[in-house]
Amino acid sequence: MLSHPVVRLSAAAVLAAAFLIGCERKKEEAKAPPPPPPEKLVLTPVAFTALPGWNADRVAEAVPAFQRSCAKVKALAADRSIGPDGVGGKAADWQAPCAELAKLPPGDDAAARAYFETWFTPYAAANNAERRGLFTGYYEVELKGSRTPDPAFPVPLYKRPADLVMVDLGEFADRWRGERIAGRVTAGRLKPFEDRAAIEAGALSGKGLELIWLQDPIATFFLHIQGSGRVSFPDGTETRVGYAAQNGHKYVAIGRELIDRGALKREEVSLQTIRAWLQANPGEAAALMNKNPSYVFFQELKGEGPNGAQNVALTPGRSLAVDSKFLPYGVPVWLDAEDPLDAQTRLRRLLIAQDTGGAIRGPVRGDVFWGHGQEAEEKAGVMKSAGEYYVLLPKTVAPAS
Repeated sequence: MLSHPVVRLSAAAVLAAAFLIGCERKKEEAKAPPPPPPEKLVLTPVAFTALPGWNADRVAEAVPAFQRSCAKVKALAADRSIGPDGVGGKAADWQAPCAELAKLPPGDDAAARAYFETWFTPYAAANNAERRGLFTGYYEVELKGSRTPDPAFPVPLYKRPADLVMVDLGEFADRWRGERIAGRVTAGRLKPFEDRAAIEAGALSGKGLELIWLQDPIATFFLHIQGSGRVSFPDGTETRVGYAAQNGHKYVAIGRELIDRGALKREEVSLQTIRAWLQANPGEAAALMNKNPSYVFFQELKGEGPNGAQNVALTPGRSLAVDSKFLPYGVPVWLDAEDPLDAQTRLRRLLIAQDTGGAIRGPVRGDVFWGHGQEAEEKAGVMKSAGEYYVLLPKTVAPAS
């Protein structure tokens, strides 16, 4: 015997109920916000007079950085496209401006300003119609280390494994331009490489990949985020290390995890507050850092450095990391953003796009390289500035809007 009575509805009642349910669903769908449009770099030409603070910057300080980028462009075939979808024109468009750059008198701001005004057109950059974006900072970490295993230096800094395969997907299809994956070939198939947790647990130990041993696991973690550092040894010598490869796993910001836990408020998150939490919670620090599966492999650097993704030495305060899916390396960029140390003033200066990073994603997104030392760490650690930027392109280039 059934415990509930059977309710029989007429066909008309069933149709009426279905109609009402359909109407309610349509109302709910109408209330839901439409999905955002796909990210797209939109460039609108403007005059140099539209660049806030253009006449106040020491523009000549950016010239050495631009000269390094020009040297890369000069080596390209004249018909080589610059940037995704040729947004920067052809290499031929840069030949004359780069040749003239070499004639500038060092340190002459007036001459540098006149040079850019003569050879370039500024374009206001936007993500579709949104011109404001996020600008952060990074720096060269200072660490203590040893060239030999030592109980006082227990943290290995690994070289790039020989079996790590890095793939630029843009070489296979234009729609994947700027996307990369990495892994290991197993039985003829590319498989994911070990993540941070597996590597920290010893997946690579004993394979002869140790480059240097470092003192502090937390400082090492931030070296992975920043991508470059200076290591001092007990005998007083020093070396520079920089990015060599990455394990292919997506970068995850552990600051978001601390916000979700209620350990930090969103407005409190900075390099300094995250580091303080890790130091104050040693029993939880390793597990939290392993929430970021991305892992960086390093190499020793000789000469000037550190090098950015364009493979040129970065210039403190004048090099910018960008999303190469939208913006080409080597282009001059005028930044107008909140100053990281003084909310009442603006950071307005000429920078050169020469690097990228796992967290640098979007058409209006940038990461300013501040160099090394305490001041650089302070600026980079707290910088979360809203702002806009303008891309300078040779006058012979006409990017599609």
